[in-house]
Amino acid sequence: MTETATILNRADENLPKSLERLFDLVRIPSISTDPAFKAECRKAAEWLVAELSGLGFDASVRDTPGHPMVVAHHAAGRPDAPHVLFYGHYDVQPVDPLNLWNSAPFEPSIKELDRGRKVITGRGTSDDKGQLLTFVEACRAFKEVDGALPCAVTLLFEGEEESGSPSLKPFLEANAAELKADYALVCDTNMWDAETPAISAGLRGLVGEEITVKAADRDLHSGYFGGAAANPIHILTDIVSGLHDDTGRVTLDGFYEGVEETPSQIKAAWETLGMTTEKFLGEIGLFVPSGEKGRSVMELTWARPTAEVNGIWGGYTGEGFKTVIAAEASAKISFRLVGNQDPERVRAAFRSYVQSKIPTDCTVEFHPHGGSPAIHLPYDSPLLNTAKVALSEEWPKPAVLIGMGGSIPIVGDFQRMLGMESLLVGFGLSDDRIHSPNEKYELQSFHKGIRSWVRILTALAA
Repeated sequence: MTETATILNRADENLPKSLERLFDLVRIPSISTDPAFKAECRKAAEWLVAELSGLGFDASVRDTPGHPMVVAHHAAGRPDAPHVLFYGHYDVQPVDPLNLWNSAPFEPSIKELDRGRKVITGRGTSDDKGQLLTFVEACRAFKEVDGALPCAVTLLFEGEEESGSPSLKPFLEANAAELKADYALVCDTNMWDAETPAISAGLRGLVGEEITVKAADRDLHSGYFGGAAANPIHILTDIVSGLHDDTGRVTLDGFYEGVEETPSQIKAAWETLGMTTEKFLGEIGLFVPSGEKGRSVMELTWARPTAEVNGIWGGYTGEGFKTVIAAEASAKISFRLVGNQDPERVRAAFRSYVQSKIPTDCTVEFHPHGGSPAIHLPYDSPLLNTAKVALSEEWPKPAVLIGMGGSIPIVGDFQRMLGMESLLVGFGLSDDRIHSPNEKYELQSFHKGIRSWVRILTALAA
């Protein structure tokens, strides 16, 4: 294979055309949650297939009950090279409220911010079209110089990530043999900061539950029945308040089974990142930490499990005042999981706890909202360390291993269904305004993202 520097130079030379291709893809309003844009989602899938076919991939649009998948394959330049599966999504979030955009969301442009910093504007530039194309453009540089790729590559691009990926798991099950590779690569995450690349070594899992506590057969006059009839709002708030003890720990039986302490050397590395409680909370107008006592904000958000109330309602909430005891009250509660916590055991423990709080003449209904375990790569994983070295050669500062407070279910599906570790490398920044008006992607993120994948693929092949 050609020297890496030559491939990187070709990626640099290609940048103007790479940007043109990104602009063409961003102009397609592939909003997956709105049926009015169904044809646009297919158009985006077909655009990708045309581009990939032009690069020599065996690419096709695969129909699903929802929006189509894009699957593409390319052999490696040598038979003993590793095989990677790269995942991304071509669908985007809605753009409402449109009046808050500074420019048309589907008319991308390059704008210069303070101190010469340039950004690419438009819906999907960061989440996930710009990120997705960093990998495709890296493959282009290899093909144009060598006529081959250093690794065998399978691409999987979906069109429903922003609407819950309902078709993805059945698609993986039906096409497991075709999609299985040595590693999965996912580019839908962030850097630590504009100069420090990051590899996400862990993703918290998730359990979602909606509960409705029911008491009387109708709303009651609080003067006539107050003090005698059960109040479901009282019952519900008692349930919620009892989820944590005075130290911030979750009280469910067996909740911490499978939760391991973060290695001291990893916590020490996180401390060098300079994220203090004051800085983390100050950005959102707070300053008093919540959660488990005695732990840093990085550990709390990356490596510890949580129980959070995401919504609660009941009774009269309209204008004025109505003195009633509501017949029912509801809440949405989610648990973020770490380590080897079992989602179904957590769900069962929660339901058992709730049942213990319900008076004998009242009832409760449960409505599950998904569940997935946490994903974590060993901190000494050869895959992580190979990518860490490659990224550190490209960016001004060495790459860091971080956790992610959120959940990406596809990563767990890759591990459980296809037996693959996933390397999560992304080039977004926390201020990219994904899912919000005025989404942007740093020009440097796009350019050096392409170069980073050139280095990572070269390193994996070696």
